[in-house]
Amino acid sequence: MAEFHLSVPLKDEDIKKIRIGDIVYFSGEAWTCRSRLQRYVFDEGHPLPFSTKERNLLIHVGPVVIKKNGNWELVSFMPTSSIRFEKWGARSIRELGLKAIVGKTTMGKETQQAMREHTCIHATPLGVTPNLFLDQIRIKDVYWYKELGSIEAAWILELNNLGPFLVDIDSEGKNHFDELDILIEENKKKAYAYLGIPEDFEYTKLY
Repeated sequence: MAEFHLSVPLKDEDIKKIRIGDIVYFSGEAWTCRSRLQRYVFDEGHPLPFSTKERNLLIHVGPVVIKKNGNWELVSFMPTSSIRFEKWGARSIRELGLKAIVGKTTMGKETQQAMREHTCIHATPLGVTPNLFLDQIRIKDVYWYKELGSIEAAWILELNNLGPFLVDIDSEGKNHFDELDILIEENKKKAYAYLGIPEDFEYTKLY
C-alpha cells in the first residue's frame, strides 16, 4: 500500500502510478454530481456550464450547504454510493475527461473499462463521518442551484489535502472489491474443507 497526495488537475503520469489498495488525498478544484445532474446533462442534453479540463476530479456527493452572511457555508459532506451512477460512469469519463471519481462503494464493469481506456481511478472514503472533511473543503461556486436544488446542484470546491480515500479501481481497471470477493471465496473453500463441509452446502433460509 502506498500513499499519494495529488493535485488537481490530475495528470496521467500520476494516476498510472496508483494501484488498488493505495491511499490518496486531493488538493485543488473538484466538482460535485449526483443522479439528477447526470440525467440533466446526459439524458436531457444540457451542457455543463463550466469546464472540467482543470477540475478533472468528480465527487459523488450532495453536500449540505447554507448561506451565512452572504457566503456559502458547508455543514455536512459525505460522498454517496457511486454504484448508483453506473449508468453514466463511462460517459462521464470519456466525455468530461475525468481522471478520478470519489464516492462510496465502487463502480461496475463498464466504468472499469473506461477507466482502463482513459487513465482514471475511483476512490472510496475510509469512514462515514459526515463532518470528517469539513476543514479540508472551501466552496468556490455553485451551478444549477435553482434548476436542480441544493443537494443535486454542481458545487465547485477547493480542496486542501482532502482524504484519506482508498483506491478501489485503478487505471488498469482492477477492482479492489472484486479481488476481495475472490479471496473470500478461496478462504471459504478452505474453511469448508477443514470442517468437512461439502462445497455445495447451502444455508437454511429462515424466511
